[in-house]
Formats: sequence, C-alpha cells, structure tokens
Amino acid sequence: MKVQHFFDERTSTLSYAVLDERSRSAVVVDPVLDFEPRNGRTSEASCEAVARWLDRHADAVPFVLDTHAHADHFSGLPFFRTRYGARTVIGSRIARVQETFRDLYGLGGDFPIDGRPFDVLLEDGEALEAGGLRVEAMHTPGHTPACMTYRIGDTLFVGDTLFMPDYGTARCDFPGGSAEAMYESIQRLYALPAELRVYTCHDYRPRGRALRFVSTIGEERRSNIQITAETSRGEFVAMREKRDASLPLPDLMLAAIQVNVRAGLLPKPSKSGIAYLKIPLNVF
Repeated sequence: MKVQHFFDERTSTLSYAVLDERSRSAVVVDPVLDFEPRNGRTSEASCEAVARWLDRHADAVPFVLDTHAHADHFSGLPFFRTRYGARTVIGSRIARVQETFRDLYGLGGDFPIDGRPFDVLLEDGEALEAGGLRVEAMHTPGHTPACMTYRIGDTLFVGDTLFMPDYGTARCDFPGGSAEAMYESIQRLYALPAELRVYTCHDYRPRGRALRFVSTIGEERRSNIQITAETSRGEFVAMREKRDASLPLPDLMLAAIQVNVRAGLLPKPSKSGIAYLKIPLNVF
C-alpha cells in the first residue's frame, strides 16, 4: 500500500491518495476544492494535482472520502465523483450536521437532512472494500458530531481529531462539537496498537518548522502537548474549552460549511445562472 500526500498551503490542509499497488485501486481522503473569497471564484487546481498522480498510478478510484464536514476549506468530493465515478463517503451522523446548518443558513424545508447527496454513509465499525484496500470506519466525534477516522491497513486517517504531537488536537466549539466527546474519541484511538501510523488532515507548522503529517499512536500517547495517555478528562476539557474560547472562526467557515454539508456541491444557480452563498449575520 502506498500513501501520497498533497498539501494545500492556503488552508494548511492535507489530502491523501491511498493506493493498493497490486490491484491499482485507490481511494482519496479529504480532497480540497480551491476557493478565493476575495472574488468568489473556485478552482480545481488542488483536485487536478491529485488526479495527475492517480492517472499515473491507479486504474480505479471507487471511493472518495471526507472525514467530516470541513469548516476551513471546500470539499473536492464532486471532482472525483465526476472524473472517476468515485462514490462519495462520509459518516452517517452528517445528517445531524445538515440539520443544524440547514436551520442556521435558512436553507429551507426541502434541504435534505438524511445524509443526501453523499453516496455512502458509514456507521461506526463498517468497512468498504476497494480492490486490495479495506477501509474501516471509526466514529471519533468531538470536533464535529459526525467525525470519522478511517483505518486502512496500518494507517489511520484521523481528520481533525489529532494533529502532530507538537500541535495537539482540534477545536471543539463548532455547533455540535464537544470537548468531552473528543476526549473519549482520543481514548479509543490511544487504545489501538502503538505502531499504527496517524495521518492528519492539517499541519499548522508551529514555530515555522517543516511540514509534518505522520506520527504514530505511540508518539501521540507519549508526547501530544494537549493530551497524552496520562491526561485526565477534566484536564483536557478545561484546556480545550479555555483555548477554544480564544480562537477566531476559520476564515472560510461560513462559506465552506454550507457547501460541505452538500457533499461539496455548490448551491444551485439562480434564474440568472449565478450561484450564491449565504452568510448568516450576527450569529457567531
């Protein structure tokens, strides 16, 4: 199995292509659709970079997965669905996130809150087969109520649950987030074998260090600066809630969430042929 990373400098996001070299079947995890807020333009440049690699190495891309509804970038799921026929995948509790943001954005009673338009909704413990790859889903809420970790062989794609040990964990103050749930999710991860590799969805390169995106469960348990194996629930929750209260919203959150709960699909154009995003005022 081969894992290829792709780094989006603007949002500090890691996307991954995971290839079974024997069957030449691949899956994509957390792809990015580029968005420039100053002029409201989207671009598929980041998706195209992944596609160029896939076109060289893979014969089939049956699935493209999001670990959660991202708040800091637009999801590139539709690109891979169109280009390769990949089925779009997320955790089943995305329905709860859809309901929360349908009401917040005033998207109307016909906006789906049952997981559509994602193609596959995974429950905790379910698995997908993609050639020689087996993708196992592990529900790890906290950052959002719908976060999934995907285990493929000896690798874990943890989304925003864990970052590199020198950075810590993700925030838990978005609607439906919970520091207590994050603590429990990390305990589940820390109970896994120490040698499992941990691939993160972001690296913010503290103190200007070079890009890093792979650790192990053992390294996280020993040296994560916010939660080691010895950290108590109370200590973690108090730290996380205090830190979250000081953080600004991600720059693209209000634009990105309404796209990402639609499986990355942009809003339907109006009669003029122009699509519009909604920005809730005086809410956050």
